[in-house]
Amino acid sequence: MPTVLLREGFSFYFWSDEGSEPPHVHVSKGTGLAKWWLVPEPTAEYSNGFKKQEQRKIAQLTKEHHETLIQAWKNHFGPR
Repeated sequence: MPTVLLREGFSFYFWSDEGSEPPHVHVSKGTGLAKWWLVPEPTAEYSNGFKKQEQRKIAQLTKEHHETLIQAWKNHFGPR
């Protein structure tokens, strides 16, 4: 489970056995969990246990660090 980004208490990571899915990240903080697709553009798959303000912050961070997250995916799983 490589963690690729830590910001403002949010942990962005992916599971090593999910390389067959399109690029995405999981996000956690406390008991909150979310999954964000990274292509074609950042889009929430689900978000559980986060307040609306936290969901907005996750969206902002995912978009702000989109290229970093994509590159981490490619480095781990290889280019697609």
